[in-house]
Amino acid sequence: MSVQFSGWEVVDDGACFPGVLLAPAQKPQNKGVYKMFHGTSVASARAIIAGGFKQSSGGMLGKGVYMSRDMKKAAHYPLSSNPNDRVIFELRVRVGRVKRIDKDNHPLQMTWSSHGYNTAWVPPNCGMISVPSGLEEDCVFDPKRVKVVGIAKAPTDAIEKELKQLLAKTSKQGKGGAGDHKDVCSLCKRKTQQGTHHIKQQCWNCGQNICILTSKHFCQRKP
Repeated sequence: MSVQFSGWEVVDDGACFPGVLLAPAQKPQNKGVYKMFHGTSVASARAIIAGGFKQSSGGMLGKGVYMSRDMKKAAHYPLSSNPNDRVIFELRVRVGRVKRIDKDNHPLQMTWSSHGYNTAWVPPNCGMISVPSGLEEDCVFDPKRVKVVGIAKAPTDAIEKELKQLLAKTSKQGKGGAGDHKDVCSLCKRKTQQGTHHIKQQCWNCGQNICILTSKHFCQRKP
């Protein structure tokens, strides 16, 4: 006896999950949530955990928060600083709309954010003179899209412990940031990103209301 059913199974690009880890050479997909790294000083690390990121006044890609999916890149920052004063954050980043910047004097190198893009992406080994390391780099215009989720590296065990305690305390206070979830979809039961509700549609076969991110749906057998 054959069995017939209608339904689907889907996999999304990570936008509703804590984060997707891509290799540095992989292009980030629009609206995805990704794991990245940011290098900073110990003092700045404390300030960022307490109050969030602040937009830089400038840089190779203009204003924004600079980071990389390559931890080796983040390990060089702050530039010209003492290695014993460097901390590497693990981040969760909502990239939004992404613009690829892959050559020096790119027409949108400094103005991508004013053209509707949320993130600028410099791929690795693209030949830009301004990136002598050849390592991947990202710049996110809105600091609210970036959230510290862990300490990837600290100069001493004591500092790492202190920063992790600060991070845990801040997280409990419920401060906002990239990927914070405020609601749960009533249909698929997945957490929704802040300000982004899941789209709901009727199944074309049985008429049941279904979230388009429901991983599996099987129509009920009709009598």
